[in-house]
Amino acid sequence: MFYGSCLRESQLDGLMLDFYVIVSDYRAAYGKSWLATANRLIPPNVFPFEADGLAAKYAVLSEADFARLCGSQADNVSVWARFAQPVRLVWAADEAARERARGAVAEAVVTLFQLTLPMLEPGVDHDPLAIWKRGFELTYAAELRAERSGRGRSIIDFEPERYRLFAGAALAEIAQRQGVGPQGEVANAASTCALTRRWRRLQRRGKLLTLLRLIKASATFAGGIDYLAWKINRHAGERIEIRPWQRRMPILGALTLLPRLFARGSIR
Repeated sequence: MFYGSCLRESQLDGLMLDFYVIVSDYRAAYGKSWLATANRLIPPNVFPFEADGLAAKYAVLSEADFARLCGSQADNVSVWARFAQPVRLVWAADEAARERARGAVAEAVVTLFQLTLPMLEPGVDHDPLAIWKRGFELTYAAELRAERSGRGRSIIDFEPERYRLFAGAALAEIAQRQGVGPQGEVANAASTCALTRRWRRLQRRGKLLTLLRLIKASATFAGGIDYLAWKINRHAGERIEIRPWQRRMPILGALTLLPRLFARGSIR
């Protein structure tokens, strides 16, 4: 599956394409390699790839983990927050695999709305795009991200009709599941307090997972620190030059970038 900011670009030179590879299970994908265990314990694994002058990275998830992490019970936002955005299914093994992927992606949109609606101001008829923007504010705050504040708004503004269409479908699905009004009125004081606490847990866990994935990627992603610097330079407007010692010790080198970004507010 092809996702990410490159879907909004017409010129791909100098960019890195983002893919997810969904596999039947990790043992089938890796055999008895340690990579299978790493992918299961801290999903996903991320690898680089180049072809025909284009650079890409791909993350690996099992079908079971993909479905779980797109659902409302996921313990972090990293998968459903991305797949609530535009995505292209570029290849599937068969029609059954295609339908399972579609179902997981559809669930990601519902998850975003389920967790965002109770966090809106009560008693107000919110525009669908306002729900999306609030949802992306919450998800961006639940990860360590190189993008500037307000990135979620620019994503929606690029294709507003798409987001209005998906909002209507998500609200209708929530209404059918929970027997609530057509605007998805599901919040009350108790549920809002509980969900606020849950968002705090998602924020703490999301930032920790970002660090753990960064450490793990140093073993699977050649030149990972250069990719991190490139992403920060592109999205946050920073000019980061990687020093020789940071390449010799990429894990420590990557971690040393984070305090600078926190201080400048580039990562939330």
